[in-house]
Amino acid sequence: MKLILIAPTPAKNKGSQMNRTELARQIFDRSHITGEFQLRSGVMATEYFDKYRFESTPALLKEIATAMADHVPSDIDFLAGLELGGVPIATMLSQITGIPALFVRKVAKEYGTCQLAEGDDVSGKRLLIVEDVVTSGGQVILSTKDLRGLNARVEKAVCVIDREAGGKEKLAESGIELTALFTMSELKEAAPTA
Repeated sequence: MKLILIAPTPAKNKGSQMNRTELARQIFDRSHITGEFQLRSGVMATEYFDKYRFESTPALLKEIATAMADHVPSDIDFLAGLELGGVPIATMLSQITGIPALFVRKVAKEYGTCQLAEGDDVSGKRLLIVEDVVTSGGQVILSTKDLRGLNARVEKAVCVIDREAGGKEKLAESGIELTALFTMSELKEAAPTA
């Protein structure tokens, strides 16, 4: 018996309990930390958005996914959540939109099915990359290259936070249009005043 999935039209911000400013404030409050941090790009930073803090908070994660649903193109076959931070976002976004999710590894596993993208075959399918935070865009570029090597059609990505460190421009050079729910500047502007 073959399972046939019929994806409904993506929900457009239905069920949100907070406005954009309040959502930004909640993300900042839950995940912004200061100190010395080395980013994936190798750059040192004095502030950091710990994405796992908002991804592990069910109500906040649902609000984020609900707001992100507005940025999901209608012609997408799969939401491709990148390991590790993009996976919970893609999962919740899948629940909100009804579009199936894939879980994209950094490297294909070397046992079992030996898949790079878990969940379904990507060949000929239009994927939307789902990421948590984009700094340089490096992992999105690498994963997109790997997925395109499997004949997937990847032209767009969404993320929760764009750190405004050149990632959006680097992605554009690789033919990937990035849409961020928030920029780092927007989150700082929404930060609660002390």
